[in-house]
Amino acid sequence: MATVLEQDIKYLPGVGPRRAGLLFSELNIKTFGDFLYTFPFRYIDRTKFYSVREVNVDLPYIQLRGKIVRVELIGGAQTRRKRFVAYFSDGTGTIELVFFQGIKWMQEHLKMGVEYIVFGKPTDFRGKVNIVHPEIDEPSGEKGGIQSSMQGVYRSTEILRDNGLGPRAFLKLQANLAAIIAGKITETLPAFLLSEQRLMPLPEALYHIHFPQSAELLAQARHRLKFEELFYIQLGLLKQRLVRMDTTPGFVFSTVGDYFNACYNQLPFPLTGAQKRVIREIRKDLRSGKQMNRLLQGDVGSGKTLVALLCALIANDNGYQAAIMAPTEILAQQHYESIANFIEGTNIRVGLLTGSTKKKDRQALSEQLLDGSLHLLVGTHALIEDTVQFKNLGFVVIDEQHRFGVEQRARLWRKNEQPPHVLVMTATPIPRTLAMTLYGDLDVSVIDELPPGRQPVKTLHFYENKRLRVFGFMKEQIKAGRQIYVVYPLIKESEKMDYQNLEDGYETITQAFPPPEYLTAIVHGKMTAENKAADMQLFVKGKAHIMVATSVIEVGVNVPNATVMVIESAERFGLSQLHQLRGRVGRGAEQSYCILMTAYELSTESRKRMALMTSTSNGFEIAEADLQIRGPGDMEGTQQSGMPISLKISDLAHDGQLLEHVRSLASTILNQDPDLSSEKNALLCSRLKQIKSMADYSEIS
Repeated sequence: MATVLEQDIKYLPGVGPRRAGLLFSELNIKTFGDFLYTFPFRYIDRTKFYSVREVNVDLPYIQLRGKIVRVELIGGAQTRRKRFVAYFSDGTGTIELVFFQGIKWMQEHLKMGVEYIVFGKPTDFRGKVNIVHPEIDEPSGEKGGIQSSMQGVYRSTEILRDNGLGPRAFLKLQANLAAIIAGKITETLPAFLLSEQRLMPLPEALYHIHFPQSAELLAQARHRLKFEELFYIQLGLLKQRLVRMDTTPGFVFSTVGDYFNACYNQLPFPLTGAQKRVIREIRKDLRSGKQMNRLLQGDVGSGKTLVALLCALIANDNGYQAAIMAPTEILAQQHYESIANFIEGTNIRVGLLTGSTKKKDRQALSEQLLDGSLHLLVGTHALIEDTVQFKNLGFVVIDEQHRFGVEQRARLWRKNEQPPHVLVMTATPIPRTLAMTLYGDLDVSVIDELPPGRQPVKTLHFYENKRLRVFGFMKEQIKAGRQIYVVYPLIKESEKMDYQNLEDGYETITQAFPPPEYLTAIVHGKMTAENKAADMQLFVKGKAHIMVATSVIEVGVNVPNATVMVIESAERFGLSQLHQLRGRVGRGAEQSYCILMTAYELSTESRKRMALMTSTSNGFEIAEADLQIRGPGDMEGTQQSGMPISLKISDLAHDGQLLEHVRSLASTILNQDPDLSSEKNALLCSRLKQIKSMADYSEIS
């Protein structure tokens, strides 16, 4: 039998079928439960009253108590726009309340001489302070309404507001819902957790999040709801990990032999301490008899590909094949060439498979895969096609995992009867709180050192008026035999934004760096793959001095000779994206530079971003700052396709401590009762099954 929270939102008094359709299309609200868990994003203190003589236009929303002393309808048949004005007084002065809509209702219902509470934002009209479209209530409150000292403000949209579903209407509808569900909300956390953690019961928390009677009760309600949200996410992820480890055996790779040693012994440089540590962590997994699922984080240029190769060679040493899947042809080609250099002169065979691999070459690769003579296959999502069959796939590397959907990864995982070991790599530094939420069922390794000989990139910020100086510096670098990226945020001029764009930028660059002395290549997302590849190759082979591009360049080009990255309209990019772009240079032994070009007029947030970029090259510091500034939903390159972690109230930028706490609690509970089969944990077990947003990925790496 359906619970009250599963009822269709159209049955909530004040909604109906038409508004229900809008709530679903605009905010994905389908049921009473969806609406109940749509929380205010801020609150207004309704305990403070101002006097009319205190009012000025610099004040935020204010509350007044007084009476209407006179009303007036201004504008008639000849005037396009009428306005209804109520003159409101509290004895200290009089202020105009102005209405352009709902005039007939106001004329019929507003009474003179009756005490009202008025709430709104003071504005200036021809030198006089007024309040346009204020809320007006009698002190006793609206009939059927709920009074609270702090009024919740709900997110709405223009379409909803146009259909009478603004923040104020949401409050009324929440009051209607509160009356319906009173006494019908069942607790979702066991009594021992409520008691140990001193948590507010769920019915009270849901009431006080919408209608807080005090700031203290609101804080308790928020803590309770955040706790539950983060706790069940972590309990679900950790339980999935236990299920996978108990039910999915892993190949045992006990040997480190000729393939590994042949590559390791001819490396042109020593491994960093971080690379050695990560290889040890992976080797431990490979010997454990459990299927490995490990996330490897490391900045661009930190040496992840080499770690992946050496671990793949351990699979080869134990008689198994390996595969590396990258999101783009450019990145797959880069991995292939890098690996080919490392194994040159050995008898290790590596192949490359992408969408543009010729049919004849595909056939040859297919035969080598099936007879086991091909040790390692590098490729794009072409690897997951049904026609690609391995003899015995034992080790899989997925680079930039967030660019692949869950089903895509699962298809690669199913290439063997017994699942291969899986190493997930990302060059996007992920803050710890986000990693625990997105990848909470994986073990995590971090490469936090740059290889020897690499120098940190010097980052400089220049305003538009220093452009000629920047051009001069670029010419010096080209004269010294170096190459330069120039990156733009837009392809075509936007009517709304006065930012540099690619087309104008390319023209400016070719005028300042005229051919034939200088050759400029161009790459952007709207070019054909053929033209893009041709221009890219001009730059990769050193024939083009300058590469003008959009942020398509962010992933996938390794040109050690490129030492300058100029980012135009840098204020248009997020911190993580700026850091990724900066990682395109500094890949050789020469000193490299990242130049951030911006307009002089910058927001406070943009100035902070520029200051941070010029002060640190630590990707994790930058990622943490990005999370603080922009929130987890916008984190560049970290939101996984198909990973439905939907946070209703928690904020990963600020709730890190709580997240750590609930993960530890969940871990303790599962250590004592892995199946949650005890009577004490019965509610946790049934609740986990109910939570639809936590899809089960225990069978998917």
